[in-house]
Parts: sequence; C-alpha cells; structure tokens
Amino acid sequence: MDTILTLKNLTKKFGALTAVSDLSFTINKGNVYGILGPNGSGKSTTLGIVLNVVNRTSGEFYWFDGKTTTHDALKKVGAIIERPNFYPYMSAEQNLKLVCRIKEVDFSKIDEKLELVGLLDRKQSKFQTYSLGMKQRLAIASALLNDPEILILDEPTNGLDPQGIHQIRTLIKKIASQGTTILLASHLLDEVEKVCSHVVVLRKGVKLYSGRVDEMINSHGFFELKCNDQQKLITFLESEERFGKILVENDLVTAFLNEPLDATTFNQMMFEKGLVLSHLVKRKESLEEQFLQLTDKI
Repeated sequence: MDTILTLKNLTKKFGALTAVSDLSFTINKGNVYGILGPNGSGKSTTLGIVLNVVNRTSGEFYWFDGKTTTHDALKKVGAIIERPNFYPYMSAEQNLKLVCRIKEVDFSKIDEKLELVGLLDRKQSKFQTYSLGMKQRLAIASALLNDPEILILDEPTNGLDPQGIHQIRTLIKKIASQGTTILLASHLLDEVEKVCSHVVVLRKGVKLYSGRVDEMINSHGFFELKCNDQQKLITFLESEERFGKILVENDLVTAFLNEPLDATTFNQMMFEKGLVLSHLVKRKESLEEQFLQLTDKI
C-alpha cells in the first residue's frame, strides 16, 4: 500500500503549552482519515505542521517515500485550513482562473471541478452571492484543480446548516470514491463515523487511538435490562465471563458483552435461572461511547 504521509514522534510546544505531544501515525493511499478531538486537542496544529505553515519543535514527518522535499510534495496536496478566501466581486470561474495561474494548471480543469462540486451552473455568479456551503464547495474545487493525491480539510462543515453539512459530507465521499486520499480534522463524532475509514483520536495533543473506525466501534454491544430481582441479575452477570463492565442506574442495568450473544438466547438463559426480564434491549456501542471511554482515560 502506498504511503502518503508519515508522522514520527511529532511535538509542538508554544512556550509552556504542548499543543502536540509525541504524535505518530501513517496515512496510506485511498482512505479517508479523520483527526478527531475537541477544540484545543492539537488537530489544526498538526495539519499546520505537515503543510509547512507551523514549525515543529521536535520529531519528524515526511511525504510519500520520504525522498521528496516538502516543497515538491505540497504540489501534490490540496488543502483548506482556513475559511474560503476569494475575491467577492469576481465570479467563481474568474477566481478559479487566478488559482490555475498560481498552480500552473490548465483552465480546462475549472469546469471539471465545478461540476464535481455541483457549482457548474453557477460558475458565472459572483462569489459574494454564494451561500456559506457553496463557498466551501468552491474552496474544495479550488483545492482539487491540480488533481492532488491527498485533500486536507480542517473542520470542513463548521458553521454550515444541515443541508450544507450533508452536501459537504456527500462530496467528501464522492471525491474519495474517485481515488483521492482525504485527511480531515473534526470535533464532530458524527462526521468521522459517517465519512472516515480511519481515525486518529487526540486529546490535549496526545494520541489516544489510531486505526480503522469500524475496528474502534467493533464491540459486541451491550444489553439494557430490567428484572424482577435486580440484585440476583447483577450477581449472575458479574459471575459470567461473557460480560464485562456492568453499570447500574436506578432500575436499569447495562451489561457490556465480551463475546457475541443474541437477545433471544440471553432471555432464555435468564428464564432458566428464574430471572424474569421486564425490559431487554440489545444495542451496539456508538463511536461517541467509544470516544468518551477513550477520553476518560486522560
């Protein structure tokens, strides 16, 4: 698998504040990576370092095979790390022509990228007439003009209304399906779960998890239970190796599974033990629950 970007023990300090601490991970071609964490977790700083706009304190990073200079590598990168900044009185097409000149890209790419982001019919409209979501999509078109190998997005749906959020997420998946690797920073669990194949979870600059999204949420789920004899139920669950953590809140017992077990089999087992369940629901852990468990560790 081709490597796009490698970070090794990357650290960035601003005085006494450590924004990124000993961060290592690898991005491979053809996936959608999310850097997930609350505000202040080091996401934007990490992107700034690899895009050469923030100087690292220690550690290293390299693009592609490690033999390409950062300057040359960034010619193969498309990035949006700030709010779209175009000339308001110029049309979308005119703005993109300026970008083409800077990137030394043929004008023929403009219509192709505007069609991809759904703005071809508005290419003659002035930028100032665009909605926030349209401005963001135009920025993505601009970042794609040089057919980059990786597209980097910092909080791509920030400030957008629900329709704009849906359009950007759909667009990200469409771009990824055409073979472009994507790295996005987000504080939204829902966003990462819906569009990313891989995730790096950060908190206070420290990596808590790095890997596939589906493996992060690949638990066996949990049962929510109510019973005629709650204490007997809890005692039984705690004695069974197939159950892990047991939570009790008022009359609701939550039992996390260590191995697969379907609700029908479990209900029959309870009945045979003389335990009558008045409430039995099996649920799957969400990325949010996994994220909260991870961030509780620090």
